[in-house]
Amino acid sequence: MSEVTIRRFAEQIGVSIEKLLDQLESAGIGGKGENDLLESGEKVKLLKFLQGGGEDGDGGPHITLKRKVTDEIRQTSRTGAARTVHVEVKKRRTFVRRTVIEEKQAEAARAREETPPPEQVQEPPAPAQVETAPLKLNAEIAAKKPARETPPPAEKPADAPKKSAKPRRKEGGRAQLHVARERGRRRRQPRKHGRISSTISDAHAFAKPTAPVVREIAIPETISVGELAQAMSVKAAEVIKTLMAMGSMATINQLLDRDTAMLAVEEMGHIATAAEEDDPEARLLAGDPEADLQPRPPVVTVMGHVDHGKTSLLDYLRKTRVADGEAGGITQHIGAYKVRLPQGEICFLDTPGHEAFSAMRVRGAKATDLVILVVAGDDGVKPQTVEAINHARAAEAPIIVAINKMDREQADAERVRKELSAHSVIGEKWGGDVLINEISARTGDGVDALLESVLLQAEVLDLKARASGPAAGRVIEARLDKGKGPVATVLVQQGVLRAGDTILAGREAGRVRVLTDAQGHSVEQAGPSTPVEIQGLAGVPVAGDDLFAVGDERKAREIALHRESKHREVKLAQQQKSTRENLLDRMGEAGGKSLNLLIKADVQGSVEAISEALEKISGGEVGVKVVHGMVGGINESDANLAMASGAVIIGFNVRADAAARALIERENISVHYHSVIYDVVDFVKESVSGMLSPVVREEQVGLAEVRDVFRAPKLGAVAGAFVSEGAVRRDLPVRVLRDNIVIFEGAIDSLRRFKDDVNEVKSGMECGIGVKNYSDIKVGDQIEVYEVVETAQRL
Repeated sequence: MSEVTIRRFAEQIGVSIEKLLDQLESAGIGGKGENDLLESGEKVKLLKFLQGGGEDGDGGPHITLKRKVTDEIRQTSRTGAARTVHVEVKKRRTFVRRTVIEEKQAEAARAREETPPPEQVQEPPAPAQVETAPLKLNAEIAAKKPARETPPPAEKPADAPKKSAKPRRKEGGRAQLHVARERGRRRRQPRKHGRISSTISDAHAFAKPTAPVVREIAIPETISVGELAQAMSVKAAEVIKTLMAMGSMATINQLLDRDTAMLAVEEMGHIATAAEEDDPEARLLAGDPEADLQPRPPVVTVMGHVDHGKTSLLDYLRKTRVADGEAGGITQHIGAYKVRLPQGEICFLDTPGHEAFSAMRVRGAKATDLVILVVAGDDGVKPQTVEAINHARAAEAPIIVAINKMDREQADAERVRKELSAHSVIGEKWGGDVLINEISARTGDGVDALLESVLLQAEVLDLKARASGPAAGRVIEARLDKGKGPVATVLVQQGVLRAGDTILAGREAGRVRVLTDAQGHSVEQAGPSTPVEIQGLAGVPVAGDDLFAVGDERKAREIALHRESKHREVKLAQQQKSTRENLLDRMGEAGGKSLNLLIKADVQGSVEAISEALEKISGGEVGVKVVHGMVGGINESDANLAMASGAVIIGFNVRADAAARALIERENISVHYHSVIYDVVDFVKESVSGMLSPVVREEQVGLAEVRDVFRAPKLGAVAGAFVSEGAVRRDLPVRVLRDNIVIFEGAIDSLRRFKDDVNEVKSGMECGIGVKNYSDIKVGDQIEVYEVVETAQRL
């Protein structure tokens, strides 16, 4: 094909039609269109122009063609998500003129002719000169022979290496030079002064390390075994071997939690550090550093022992009766209230006093500025009082002591001060720095002085917050309301929370539909140190989660999904760790008992508190396991889960719906409703006690002394015995004792009183006793009669 259209020629050489037309125009071939023919002469003229020489052909030494290739690659992340990556590859191909190659070959041949003979060389050649010798030889051969003929074998010079490069056939009959690089081979050189000198070419520059390489490995919250091995530059088998030595069975794709991974890294001689999490919400929590800080009301947490008067104090301040609405008179939810006083505003957090709500009190202490420790003057310091002191110190919150119930005759404030001093809580009266006030929550005596102490301490702390911009706070409590949906009580700590804001609370996102203050009134916004109840979240957050407003709803959902994914990874790693650690234990238990529980409660705090209290109950061989705990009423899904896992459903201030009740009745699922945590704990203890194996013990019934031995043809040896203790009963097992050592255990074959067969012989009487399958009884032996008694275990 000597002629071809310009469109076809452009496709063959891989350039655009416009570019080819421009090149033709520059080469002097104008007036062409994409459908016109391109003759052979025009092709040659274009080629000479591209080579840079014009029509005479004296052009440049080479021509380069470039083209781009686009491809797609699909990548899959560790979590299963897939994405497509577009890859663009640039390719370049260079064509060199033959005249240039021939000139270089001729120049190499001339250089070869000018090289002196080997016998004239006084010094051994450098490695670079040794390697260029085959190049010169082959260039000379290629230059003297025609391009399309195969050259005959040439004679090798005496000093040439044995394995020199051989010219190979290439397209068009041209010779292709292949230079052999003899790495590390020792070459003999001519003798010099009676010795043989040698050189080593291409010696590697690597040396064996003199000390082990210690790396600093940053460990994220979860990491697979393969990723950990790659970070340490070792094989995964080495990491698995180390984990097995530590007692953990793992595979290459198994996720490890941070603690296990750090132990493995240190065990292998490296340094392990906790990696900084790439948390996308970190920039959202930073806020505006140049924001105007304004004074804010103090957040005060009321702590103390159960029934010492915490809620009664708040009742006096708010002029309402909260305790009457609580089951059993016990506060079981965290309450947040903002009190407006003549001296200023104070935000109070009321925490439950029962010991099972320790986790809720910890969250309350972390969100607080001050702690009012309520101690009953007639009861003194109790274990939960000490626990509250520890929580306040862990939160680095100052303590103000309120000695309550001072209107009672048994109240002794000095005794309370003495007991508090034993726990390093020393009042100003005794030279300490703790403000102690004597009050009566029932009559109101001393309450004003207590509030003045709170405001004074808040003034010393100089509490300030950002009074504008997006809100940030903490979830105090959360629940699932049947009519309102997910409802959360939050404490705004920074900025302003407004109705309509997009918020992110833990792993849940949503838009604020309704804002309600502590008195139940709808409000449009809430500033710092203000507790409010919000509606509009997609799900129920966990009490204690951070909450902040996000300008972009899409970004809020993205962060919520990121947190949920991270939470699943951490939970999976913990489950895998638990599975590895308990594998051998479960293999040895084969038949162990467990009481499975499914807990549904009205608020998240109750679910956590009940789960923590019940899982502490254990009877050794019987364990208590909470298979599921959630906020809301008992639905059909809960009933199905309880039926599949054999669990008992505990409903705390919730009830089952119609569909769940029908399934519960049909499948006979055990459901128990409670409103006080004491009743739940007592019920579970009774259930666990019923599942425990009875305690088996032996009780001695009687003891008989052998005074004579008789031989009977049918009965064998019969012991003539005197019952010294208790009674001898025919249906009970016996032991034969000799010198107080048990020599036989069996049963009574015959028991006679004179000639009569009897079932029982009491103390102080003589009888004849025949022991079944035993005839070696002797005078002086003792026959002990006992029975096995089973007693039910109680927790």
